[in-house]
Amino acid sequence: MITYLKGYAKKKDSFMSSVGAADGGSRVLWTIPMSLRDFPETRTRVDAALAVAKRQPKGGVGRALKRLLIRLQYNGSRRYFTRQPETVALCWNGITGSRRVFMEGARDAGVPTLYAELAPFPGRMQLDHTGVNALGSLPRDARFYTSWAAGRPDRQGEDWRQLGANLTARVSRRADVGQATGADLAGKNFLFVPLQVPNDSQITLFSGWVGSVPNMLAALGKAAASLPEGWHIRVKEHPSAKTSLAWPLASAIEVAKGRIVVDNQTDTFEQVRASCGVITINSSVGLQAFFYDKPVIVLGEAFFALPGLVEVAASAEALSGALDRAESLSFDPALRAAFMNYLDQVHFPCVSDDPIAGVVIDQKTAQARIAAARAAVRR
Repeated sequence: MITYLKGYAKKKDSFMSSVGAADGGSRVLWTIPMSLRDFPETRTRVDAALAVAKRQPKGGVGRALKRLLIRLQYNGSRRYFTRQPETVALCWNGITGSRRVFMEGARDAGVPTLYAELAPFPGRMQLDHTGVNALGSLPRDARFYTSWAAGRPDRQGEDWRQLGANLTARVSRRADVGQATGADLAGKNFLFVPLQVPNDSQITLFSGWVGSVPNMLAALGKAAASLPEGWHIRVKEHPSAKTSLAWPLASAIEVAKGRIVVDNQTDTFEQVRASCGVITINSSVGLQAFFYDKPVIVLGEAFFALPGLVEVAASAEALSGALDRAESLSFDPALRAAFMNYLDQVHFPCVSDDPIAGVVIDQKTAQARIAAARAAVRR
């Protein structure tokens, strides 16, 4: 039996329900259980969850109320799952705020966990027993992928490129950010920076040394001086970001002395295609740039931040050094093929999108992920 926290969206709930169908059915929780009685771990779990809550409370009273809510939810979740040792806890995302303590409560109760999330490729989803994005179970050793692919032509070829066959730029929710085509970018030497949503969990949890999107822009402003003559950095704001980054962008442009250009109108993937490389904290566009055979500079934590796949710039000095070598940035094509084939064949399960049933996972695949979650607890 799968127990999942309602996602309040057809895509989320239909996917989690289909996972449950592979294990005999689902139990849906419409709200997170609550309890006043603390555990020894309560304070630690609450502190960690509050620090990465997507909606940060304002003022002392707001913070106290938010802390109380998360505390009650952790205690309630842990007690609930202690009484349901046979179940598997499933949650959408599950790594920030209230949903984090829901999953931590399950984990601390000794219950297997599964985390669901969108995948960076059409027709795929994430379903992982350790977490999503940078917290997922993907090995962080390039040798794992080359060993997995060794002696297997089907794991070394170009089949992985089919993952990007239906890739399209995200529809913009902002009037000042578009996806227009037909821009003339030929012959321009630039590195493209697709900005991320500033309060997204990818930033709040995994931004590494830059810490935030505005800090990233400030670092780029300083590092732009290291670019070869005639090169520039081309920046586009995220089409789903609710607030403009006009002020930090203006500051970065001033520091960079014109070597940063903002293009919020040209289609994201047109800019990727025309670029000489992509710079990102950990955006999926950095991974998707592999389809265009572009070198990628990663500043934060990402499951694809492996030397050879990308250039890992773990400090301001490393970023300046990478920009200084912009003309010779490269990657290992064989490693990329092995890695991407692994994502295709193993890591990101296929899903079907039915107008009535919603998003549905193959039952054998779901059963294998559920078995992996249970095995992880036994270890």
